[in-house]
Amino acid sequence: MGKFFKSVGQTIKDTTWPTGKETRHDTWTVISYAIIFAAYFAVCDMVLTLLLNKFIF
Repeated sequence: MGKFFKSVGQTIKDTTWPTGKETRHDTWTVISYAIIFAAYFAVCDMVLTLLLNKFIF
């Protein structure tokens, strides 16, 4: 068990962590894409709802 935790500690030391600037950039990228996809699916939903209401209901 000690060998496992020693290995985990070494892996954490060897890991290259992103800088604050990189983290902020990646965070805003994720937020931007989430907003874009939400808007896209909202428009698709509205169009499909209009079409279904016009032709089926």
